[in-house]
Amino acid sequence: MAVSLYQIAIDCHDAAALARFWTRVLDWQIVYEDPEEIVIGAGPSALPGIVFLTVPETKTVKNRLHIDLTPDDQAAEVERIIALGARRADVGQGDDVTWVILTDPEGNEFCVLRPKKTLLD
Repeated sequence: MAVSLYQIAIDCHDAAALARFWTRVLDWQIVYEDPEEIVIGAGPSALPGIVFLTVPETKTVKNRLHIDLTPDDQAAEVERIIALGARRADVGQGDDVTWVILTDPEGNEFCVLRPKKTLLD
């Protein structure tokens, strides 16, 4: 049986605001929107996408699953994403790591890695 990754779901309080944040971070677009969910992607038929679902509960602990971003220029990208509304986060990573942990406007952690030459670096 074949299977492929369709989308990643993110629970949030304000799906519209969080979807707009991530479209700006990733230079993606909103590809589907209704009152219960907003889906973003690189294009209308590009997979995977990210779906934002409005839920009543608040995030309470560190995410067990998170997004890793790989930029051309880590420092510049961290500053750009912070200007969009992200915040630096300390989850106990120490000072000697090569990645930067940020949180989106609703507190979901994600990493900005050092530049990669290939996916295997």
